[in-house]
Amino acid sequence: MDMAIGARPSSKPILLSSTNFNSVKGSSTNAPSWLKRQFLGCPLSIKTNSKILTSHLRNSVKCSVSEAATEKKRQLVRREGIRNIAIVAHVDHGKTTLVDAMLRQSKVFRDNQFMQERIMDSNDLERERGITILSKNTSITYKDTKINIIDTPGHSDFGGEVERILNMVEGVLLVVDSVEGPMPQTRFVLKKALEFGHSVIVVINKIDRPSARPEFVINSTFELFIELNATDEQCDFQVIYASGLKGQAGLSPENLSDDLGPLFETVVRCIPGPQIAKDGSLQMLATNIEYDEHKGRIAIGRLHAGMLRKGMDVRICTSEDACRFGRVSELFVYEKFFRVPTELVEAGDICAVCGIDDIQIGETIADKATGKPLPSIKVEEPTVRMAFSINVSPFVGREGKYVTSRNLRDRLYRELERNLAMKVEDGETSDTFIVSGRGTLHITILIENMRREGYEFMVGPPKVINKTVNDKLLEPFEIAIVEVPEEYVGPVVELLGRRRGHMIDMQGTGSEGTAFMKYRIPTRGLLGLRNSILTVTRGTAVLNTIFDEYGSWAGDISTRDLGSLVAFEDGTSTSYALASSQDRGQMFIGPGVDVYKGQIIGIHQRPGDLSLNVCKKKAATNIRSNKDQTVVLDSPMEYSLDDCIEYIQEDELVEVTPLSIRMCKNPKMTKKSR
Repeated sequence: MDMAIGARPSSKPILLSSTNFNSVKGSSTNAPSWLKRQFLGCPLSIKTNSKILTSHLRNSVKCSVSEAATEKKRQLVRREGIRNIAIVAHVDHGKTTLVDAMLRQSKVFRDNQFMQERIMDSNDLERERGITILSKNTSITYKDTKINIIDTPGHSDFGGEVERILNMVEGVLLVVDSVEGPMPQTRFVLKKALEFGHSVIVVINKIDRPSARPEFVINSTFELFIELNATDEQCDFQVIYASGLKGQAGLSPENLSDDLGPLFETVVRCIPGPQIAKDGSLQMLATNIEYDEHKGRIAIGRLHAGMLRKGMDVRICTSEDACRFGRVSELFVYEKFFRVPTELVEAGDICAVCGIDDIQIGETIADKATGKPLPSIKVEEPTVRMAFSINVSPFVGREGKYVTSRNLRDRLYRELERNLAMKVEDGETSDTFIVSGRGTLHITILIENMRREGYEFMVGPPKVINKTVNDKLLEPFEIAIVEVPEEYVGPVVELLGRRRGHMIDMQGTGSEGTAFMKYRIPTRGLLGLRNSILTVTRGTAVLNTIFDEYGSWAGDISTRDLGSLVAFEDGTSTSYALASSQDRGQMFIGPGVDVYKGQIIGIHQRPGDLSLNVCKKKAATNIRSNKDQTVVLDSPMEYSLDDCIEYIQEDELVEVTPLSIRMCKNPKMTKKSR
């Protein structure tokens, strides 16, 4: 008799004959662990030709502690009473909101204390954009167990933050949306966690959404584990269903607890304590750097071995041959939402160290006499670069405080101390610098921070970083997932097809009437895509991308069909001139705005650039025969920094100042204008 066994987490039935079914029952050593769990632990559904027999066995949960990792660290001691976890997920899947609920329920704050939303997003830019940019530490105490929690960014451009943080933890909470399921960044962070051998707890978040589909999400997540070559033990992940907004969690989607107790219990049970060499010599890897005006540079990391005391003399190592000495002036641990001074830190805990002014990320704080360095942190290479240069427009120095090439150079190279995924190189001239990052958003965040600090400069269009292997030109490709209402599927497919995108998958989500489309597309094709895709879908599309691999050159791609409207002379724009100019295209400016020759003031309605005089005034004459007509002007288009960077082409620049963002033609590149 042939039977099909259908059980989670696999979505495909497994065909077994009656003979090998008996062999699986009799010998559990030859079957994969997730299959053994279906027979020995979880409810089992056996389908025959005539009926379905369901056996409800005891529901035992097996946690994903990697046996290989345990074998490797058998000589180390496991420290109980402490857990180090990172919360990782795709952007907008609810990491920071879940951390809010964990802090609220662990009594980190008083009952009458005002607590704003997304406490961990402390940066102004993070609150404005609604995303996490920098990873942050906190800790809670649950039943005498200290849980160090690290909130990580969800956007793929900030993947370098996630790669660094995984050095500090033993396990991760993989948060997945109950409708969207695994997304591009979910794959990236899970891949890194599995490479480290970390334990994984899958949290199906937003389970209270009307269109939640937990069965599909679990099956998709399990298939993702298999694709990433996870071990059998890692595939035995524990699943928690949660609503971060309501602060509820449970072991089944229909039976949620009134609080996050099941989540806390699972963390304590399934995430192992840190493996430490308690009697070994001191070793601590500096994973993160913060700066305080009074304390100077603060190195944050996990103590891997030994003990660290306040006032202790230490050795700072970058490699076996390059070491220097320093002293720990102050020592902090994380308790609740704050850094608390301490005299002693034992191995396994996450701490902050002051007193070493030149400490860098990836360096090891070791014992002065016998210390050895830990393996340095490695992050993936950048894929996009942009040229930064000093401001050469006629308005230079009006708004900015730092305008010279020396100011610009110092600020860019200072960014490298904390941002490991970014690279800075000197350009062809002394006032030009090439900045490389994981994506346009990665570099745009740096630009936004610099303009808020008072810097004034210009940036060129983003360009992809190509490679040449065996005399063959390779370019970066990315996986793009577009969530769009079904009525706009046609225009989106046409738009991505023109940009050399190849559809991999397409599926609908049911009641919400949206479709998910998965594409493999060159990074060049993504430049300027976000604005175009929002235009054709009337602002309803959601685009997510992540780096896939380097592939063969895909051919020429046209990213913009229309030209620019360029100011003809210096001056102040007038209503009279704009009334006739707006027939030529869409304007970026209104009346009474100072402009200069070469500034981009709008989008031409045809290919090619067009020079316009927007400063022309109406001639004053003595003729009164005609009454003055009321001028009706269209509202100018408002372009953000991200929009400007996506809009510009090879011969154009973005002028960035603390108060203004303008676009202009590159004066160094002579191009015939229409």
